[in-house]
Amino acid sequence: MTKPLLHAICLAATLGGFNAAQAQSYGANITLEQAKTVLNAAEAEAVSRNWPMAIAIVDTAGQLVAYLKRDDTQNGSVEVSQAKARSAALFRRPTKAFQDTVAEGGVGLRMLTLPGAVAIEGGIPLTVGGKIVGAIGVSGMASDQDGMVAAAGAAALK
Repeated sequence: MTKPLLHAICLAATLGGFNAAQAQSYGANITLEQAKTVLNAAEAEAVSRNWPMAIAIVDTAGQLVAYLKRDDTQNGSVEVSQAKARSAALFRRPTKAFQDTVAEGGVGLRMLTLPGAVAIEGGIPLTVGGKIVGAIGVSGMASDQDGMVAAAGAAALK
C-alpha cells in the first residue's frame, strides 16, 4: 500500500468519527477588515483578563491574514497560534474537537497522525452567512483560556 493511500485511509477513518453534517462549507476568504474586527475583539478579551497572547487570523487555505502578539507573550505561542488557526480552517472544525477525541484515547489517538491537525483548544473556524471564511488561533495561556479569547474573536463576526 502506498504512503499517500495509507494517509488518505487514515484521514477518512479518523474524520469519520466527526459528524459530517456539522462540517460547514467554505465561502469567500475573510477580508482584511473582517480579520481586523476579529483580531480586535480577541485582543480586547485578552487585555481585559491581562493575558499575554498571540492571535492569528487565517483565510480558508490557512494563510495568515492578520496577526498580533501582545507584550510578554511567550515566543512559542507565535507558531502555535498560527498552527491552531490553520488546523481549524483546513479541517473545518474547532481544534477542541481534536483535543476531545485524543483525550478519549483508543482509536481517538489516530488524530495524532493527521498532518496539520492540532489537538489543543484555541483554534475556531470563522463563519459568515453559514460559510467558513477563515479561522482564528490563539495561544499564550492554558488551552481553555486560549479558547475563550478565540471565541470572543469569532463572536465578533456574528
